[in-house]
Amino acid sequence: MTRRPGRVGPAGPVGRARSKGMNAGRAGLIAIGASILCTFAVAVAGPSVMEPVLPGRPGQPPWSLGLHPSAYLVVPLTAAGLAAGTLGLVLVLRAIRRGWSVPARTILIAGLLAAAALTLVPPFGSSDHLSYAAYGRMLVTGHNPYTTTPAQLAALGDPVARAVQDWSGSPSVYGPLATAIQALASLVGGTSVRLTVFVLGLANLIAFGVTALLLHRMTQDSPARQLRAALLWAANPLLLQVLVAGAHVDSQAVVFGVAAVWCVRGVSPEPGWRRMAAAGVLVGLGFAVKVTVALVGLGLALGLVLLVGRQWRRLVGLLVALGAGFAVTAGAAVALGGSAMLKQSSQASDMVSIGSPWRVIRSIIQLVVKGAAATDIVKFGAIALTVVLAVLIIRGLPGILPGRDPEAGGLGGPGYPAAGVTFALVLAWLFAWPYVLPWYDALGWALLPLIPMVSAPVVDGIGWLLLARTAALGFGYLPARATDVTMPRGLTWLQPVIRHGVTPAVLAAATVWLVVLMVRSGRRGNQNDPRAPGNTTDPRTVATQAG
Repeated sequence: MTRRPGRVGPAGPVGRARSKGMNAGRAGLIAIGASILCTFAVAVAGPSVMEPVLPGRPGQPPWSLGLHPSAYLVVPLTAAGLAAGTLGLVLVLRAIRRGWSVPARTILIAGLLAAAALTLVPPFGSSDHLSYAAYGRMLVTGHNPYTTTPAQLAALGDPVARAVQDWSGSPSVYGPLATAIQALASLVGGTSVRLTVFVLGLANLIAFGVTALLLHRMTQDSPARQLRAALLWAANPLLLQVLVAGAHVDSQAVVFGVAAVWCVRGVSPEPGWRRMAAAGVLVGLGFAVKVTVALVGLGLALGLVLLVGRQWRRLVGLLVALGAGFAVTAGAAVALGGSAMLKQSSQASDMVSIGSPWRVIRSIIQLVVKGAAATDIVKFGAIALTVVLAVLIIRGLPGILPGRDPEAGGLGGPGYPAAGVTFALVLAWLFAWPYVLPWYDALGWALLPLIPMVSAPVVDGIGWLLLARTAALGFGYLPARATDVTMPRGLTWLQPVIRHGVTPAVLAAATVWLVVLMVRSGRRGNQNDPRAPGNTTDPRTVATQAG
């Protein structure tokens, strides 16, 4: 029997595509596994140029082999983990598009087990966890972490503060909830930096795991979306390295932002005021960890306007509930932190990362404008770029604006416009803000799975850009420590070449391409919009044809 060309079957085009997808998916999982093994190997090897020493009693967690490996081993091994993880994500995400699938719960559990394993070994990649331990120690010993520096506490002979490296002259920039968790870890750890850092790692692990479970629940409408959510968060090898293995506090901030979005999406198309108040409380708790989580609250508020429409009374009631919930927790955070906390947060917003394209722009501006004026110009420019990018992303993402992309047909789930606008604001902030570090991208990765895959080129394009950005930052900050003295001569080229040159170029190119992608998508959306001039297509007809 002769098979007709184009026939769908095992030997036809669909069968061949599915076979390629299976091969790519398997190869991708292998690459992800190799990435996680590289990450674990660097951590378990012990103190190195990538991993600061953790003073404490022998035998206390987190545990390592204490091999003191060479920088020529751990830096390439970390880079290999990033490269393998990036390749693995590309392969599995493309495979999902071709119909490949594995149980999402399996990937979810595997990712959480990997995160747990990385919590049992010392953090590496930066020395931020040492600063967290010192801030908690300040509160326990009666000092204000927003006015006291680790160096000042170290001068009093405190053993925990003496371990701080890169930020010894900086008070805390984190909210009171983060400081309270750090103080709890300090109470458990006492004068042991090692044990204190381990307790902080457990708190981060719990937050990371809860976020994974929330995403699994919010994408339960589709096995493919659940699998994608597990790969983009729980088993994301880049996040497992830069966020989990780095023991960064951002995990604690992200979980509150995602939980707030979950409250709004809920189970009914129109959230009630109780759910909105709960969302506001959760955003406020996230704000009490890192102030940037307030972007989630702004996104939810703007999304409500699109979700509820011109039902003005209902809209005002929901916005008041959201604002009241936020005011309760965020107000309490400001009251506890005081003006010193706000001052530190404001000063932190003036910083420009070495790996940011804005650093080059600020250097050019400083040729003409001297002093703090150049920093102010950069900050206002970043704010303007954030607004522009947010508008373009909202217009370009499928199914957010009412009346556009009618083929979306509600595939985003109840309350999707609020989640979509929130993602747009967060993504715009990540791409536009001058101070960038690889683990800051965690909030973007957490919200990306909530975007429906109705318009594959658009959503895939955003995913590839976010992947390129996180990978470029990961390579650029190898390591994110002040290691000019300890880095061997053969590796001193990394900072001037990668961090100063390649990373800013990749970030700038990604931002430009994001603009191009969203402008193109926005134009296609206008063509599909039944309200657009000259468009006489009945949206019900389009939806019927698409379904």
